[in-house]
Amino acid sequence: MSHIVQLVQDRARVQPAMGTADMACDPRTVVVQLLRLMGAQVDRLQVVPSLPIAWHRLRAGETLHHEGAVADAIHFVRAGAFKIYRTAEDGYEQVLGFAVRGEVLGFEALANGTHPSAAMALEESSVYSLPLTEFQSLGQRLPELDLLVHRAVSGALMRRGELAEMMAAVAAEVRLARFLLQLSRRMGECGESPRRLHLRMSRRDIASYLGVAHETVSRSFGALARWGWLRVDNREVEILDLPGLKQFSLNTRRAVDEGIHLPAPRPELRLCAT
Repeated sequence: MSHIVQLVQDRARVQPAMGTADMACDPRTVVVQLLRLMGAQVDRLQVVPSLPIAWHRLRAGETLHHEGAVADAIHFVRAGAFKIYRTAEDGYEQVLGFAVRGEVLGFEALANGTHPSAAMALEESSVYSLPLTEFQSLGQRLPELDLLVHRAVSGALMRRGELAEMMAAVAAEVRLARFLLQLSRRMGECGESPRRLHLRMSRRDIASYLGVAHETVSRSFGALARWGWLRVDNREVEILDLPGLKQFSLNTRRAVDEGIHLPAPRPELRLCAT
């Protein structure tokens, strides 16, 4: 084990999750808020039990949990966005995914009690935290929330599977198209526009996630914009032709290599260098 990894793990054992913890005066209020966040029909519930669910605020750049840290809770994104990543032995930060409103964080720690990756807020964010000590009895105390938690974990596992599907594409432009379509669907599911995307993550984060160079991501954004499928202005991305982008994403090689007709090029648009 390298000294870098040892340092990360030692720090994780002694440093708790960052952020400001808040508890509502009435714990049932927090439970109701979490149920609504997860899509439950709260009005149909006759009894809402009191559970020790806290919610935490985090500033951009703060870490919710560290890689290698002992887990004490699973978290549900209340607002904002997070990136999930691991630190390699040489110090390289490998981004494994992103989490947005209504999604779950820290579920991987249920296997052995420690977090295999870190989660960091990409912007001002907040989470609901359910202690692991309450997780086992959740089915008896509040079956509606127990079902929603299992659905959220299942959805997170499906999104991890989408990474393999995305990496199956050889062309960086196709990988980026698939990433944007996945993000579009998730934004729609959490009540935001599926066509007008505000990218909380940097180009470097996207590059790490896609397994390509930072410069390649910028060129790929430029190509998709020239072909008329996107409008890009720094971190603001508008999908102009959703069917066209979906059709392009089905290819595993560059469209020009397969002889696929592309729209007439549009003027180069301003791209973010971060």
